Amino acid sequence: MPKRISTARGREFGAGLRAAIKGTGLTSRALADITGWDEAKLSNVVNGRGGATQVEIAALLGACRVKSTEASHLLALYPETHIRGWWQQHGMYAPVQARTIAENLRLAKALTSWHTHMVPPLLQTADYIREALRASSTTPADELQERVMAQLGMQESLRRGVRCTFLIHELALHLPVAGAEVHTGQLLHLLHMASRPNITIRIVPTAHGAHAGLTGPFTHLTFAKHEPLVITETENSTLFTEAADAVKGYEEVVRALGEISLSEADSTELVLHLCDASRDAERQ
Repeated sequence: MPKRISTARGREFGAGLRAAIKGTGLTSRALADITGWDEAKLSNVVNGRGGATQVEIAALLGACRVKSTEASHLLALYPETHIRGWWQQHGMYAPVQARTIAENLRLAKALTSWHTHMVPPLLQTADYIREALRASSTTPADELQERVMAQLGMQESLRRGVRCTFLIHELALHLPVAGAEVHTGQLLHLLHMASRPNITIRIVPTAHGAHAGLTGPFTHLTFAKHEPLVITETENSTLFTEAADAVKGYEEVVRALGEISLSEADSTELVLHLCDASRDAERQ
């Protein structure tokens, strides 16, 4: 079956609209009656097939009593739901809740994540997350714990069985975030996560030198019903790449990194070795 044309913007609009409708507690027929629509039109809009003007969408959101900030967000998205690629500029720092990332992780069938300088966020412990955020020059101090909890919440995607491959450069494992105790705990957590049947962790060894992933971290997602996309994050923006040729370029990077990465068994052995070294540092 061909994959339905869908975009990150469209999926976010659809998820937001479904949440708004669910929040009313009304049946689709009752809501259609309130707005003067028929059920088929409501179904088409909710499922991304269009068929309503922006004014009609505003009326629907009003009937659902959606908060003004959320209504403004969804109304801004609606005319752009067909546009592939989305560069989200967040201002001084990213929002606490990475809404678009979370929605796409929820829908993903498989995930491949490449990280160069730190443990991938989806594999970080709470202590590691906290110290990494604390080291940031742009993280508001009063949002620290809220951001830790939000990032831990994102990790729920791993617990529902999505197939995950994490490619990590060896240098990321040497970074002693918050000292030896937290470092040891993080390495032990990697070993625990690597034991899960849906998670593969492979290390790109420092000894290999230059490699295809020097440009930086990214996450590649595939879906059962949608085309794949790639997520790249910076200090204050997030890019969702959806153009087929651009995504293929990232897939070539994944292929090249896979060729030089240690096997799963050798990667586990390396993490064990570093864990032992970190424990020794704790004792000193």
